[in-house]
Amino acid sequence: MHNAYPTLLLDRDGVINGDRSDYVLNLDQLVVLPGVATAIGRLKRAGVRVVVITNQGCIAKGLLDEAGLQAIHQRIREVIALEGGAIDAIYHCPHHNADGCSCRKPKPGMILQAQKDWGFDPKHTWMVGDTQRDMEAARAAGCNAALVLTGHGDASLAQQLNVPCFQNLAHFVDAFLQTDHPLFAPCWHP
Repeated sequence: MHNAYPTLLLDRDGVINGDRSDYVLNLDQLVVLPGVATAIGRLKRAGVRVVVITNQGCIAKGLLDEAGLQAIHQRIREVIALEGGAIDAIYHCPHHNADGCSCRKPKPGMILQAQKDWGFDPKHTWMVGDTQRDMEAARAAGCNAALVLTGHGDASLAQQLNVPCFQNLAHFVDAFLQTDHPLFAPCWHP
């Protein structure tokens, strides 16, 4: 594992947990995707910091409050901890598209805040997501982007995003942890 890649940014819905058309609003609706906890455990054992970057417009719509969102995030952390993993930080945008904030993906605000807080080099940092807006936010922040086919990934693949593509987070982590994988060489650019 290269020291140049100490932080990995992950979208939440569709990458860590199953995505729903009507939001994950309670613990009963939360389903951590198969293999995710084990993959994040492998990252932690390799010394990789894991930071989640997630849009949660359900708050602006009044469908969920901050306490409910924190309960969902706590459950995700608990499930991941069972496999020896940990999420170091979760950044969420509570706004709706119409609010015009600087944090809602595809804008890079949450990634830039995480960079300020954690001091990672965006050129050596990857954002893994399942939508075009994840890829755009990563690029706008100067990070590398990778698409997973879980969540909205299949539909996003049709948009020809010109990024490396993986079946799921576990397959991305397999490649990420190979120090000689060509996609992760310091000279590779999407």
